[in-house]
Order: sequence, then C-alpha cells, then structure tokens
Amino acid sequence: MADKTQQVYPSVPATNGYQRSDAESLQSADELKRKKRIKLAIYVAIFIVFQIIVITVISLTVMKVKTPKVRLGSINIQELNSFPATPSFDTKFTTQIKIKNTNWGPYKFDASTVTFLYQGAAVGQVVIPKSKAGMLSTKKVNVEVSLNSNALTGSNLGNELSSGVLTLNSAASLTGKVELMLIMKKKKASTMDCSIAFDLSSKTLKSLECK
Repeated sequence: MADKTQQVYPSVPATNGYQRSDAESLQSADELKRKKRIKLAIYVAIFIVFQIIVITVISLTVMKVKTPKVRLGSINIQELNSFPATPSFDTKFTTQIKIKNTNWGPYKFDASTVTFLYQGAAVGQVVIPKSKAGMLSTKKVNVEVSLNSNALTGSNLGNELSSGVLTLNSAASLTGKVELMLIMKKKKASTMDCSIAFDLSSKTLKSLECK
C-alpha cells in the first residue's frame, strides 16, 4: 500500500504583535490629547493672569480719579500804586487761571470766583466761567484783575507799604465732575491757595507761590 502523503499546512501567525501595536497607538493618542489639554489649560491660565494685570493697571491709572489743580499763571502788571501815608494801594494786572486735569476724561466745572485778599480781607474778585478741562490737559482762562484797598479797615497796611513789599493771597473753590469712559462721573472740588508778593519800589512781581 502506498504511503499516504501527509499535507503540511502553514501555521497561522500569532496576532499578539498587532494587538500590542494597536494598544500602543491608543496610548500615544491618549498621551497626545492629555498634553493638548495641559497646553490649553496653561494658555487659559496665562490669559486670565494677563486680564487681571490689565484690569489692575487700568484701575490704578485710567480709572483712578484725581482732583484737578487750580493755579494762577504768570502775572503781567499794568499798574501798581501804593501810598503808605494814606495808607492805600491799587493795582491792575493780567493773569491766567489754570485748571490742570490729569485724569483720563474731561473735568466739567461750574462757574466760580477767585477772591484776592489782604490779610484775610477781600480786595477784589474775578469770575471763572463755566467750562471744562479736557482729558490730560490744562484749561487756561485769561483774566484782567483790578484790586484796591478801599474796603480795608484797621490793618497794618501802612507799615507793609513802607517796607516796599505788598503781599496778597488768592483763593478759589471749583466744583465739577470728572467723566470717565462716558459712563462714570465723579464729583471733584478743586481749591486755589496762592501767595503773591509785589515789589513796590520797582513795581514788579517779587514772587508767586501756589499750594
């Protein structure tokens, strides 16, 4: 009897390698997604910190409302007469009233007056008309001032005039509102306190100091 021929069939290759490769691919994809989520979280955190810094800077600078300053500008004397024997004086000069606004919005103020005083007694006034000082700017109001001692009584004016120096003060109170970003309005009152010294012999301005 002829020997039966045995057929040899090729063995089926193991699939463990493919399974391992798929698992590694899934693991890599998960790792990539995790890294992307971490990056996104970092970007969000950086954005939030940046916004906090911006808001803080704006709050401390732009949104901080400062009181405008009211000062006298340079004085140009037109007349300056003094009479120690009487005693009396009269003077005329031009000057500027400066309203300095350092805010990031206009300062709208009401009409007011500047009073000139000698030892606390009024010797003249000028009017500050209703107006506004723009953002980060100075409003300048040109005025002509006439002062005299007619209303003074019981002062040591004669001694001061004899000394050759006449010292006066100017005072004013300005009320208004600072407007920020067209929505926020804050009331602010500004005051003037200036000291003016005239040299009577040379009929010139000796000093001008404002607080």
